Amino acid sequence: MEHGHHQVPIWFFIGALLTVYGVLILGVGIYSLANPPIQKVALWEKHADIWWGALLIIIGLIYAIRFRPGRSP
Repeated sequence: MEHGHHQVPIWFFIGALLTVYGVLILGVGIYSLANPPIQKVALWEKHADIWWGALLIIIGLIYAIRFRPGRSP
């Protein structure tokens, strides 16, 4: 095994992807909160997009920080 060879764990990329998706979903949720639609879907007042966006950001950051590159095993 080479000394300069380093692999980046797939979990880091999964965490980064979950974080990006969470930011996008949370952004849409905040936008829809500020500009409510004319015809609301069922349970719109629960703001599931805001909750799920925040949850994805938290889980994604946990994975991204836990498996970040350069961290010794």
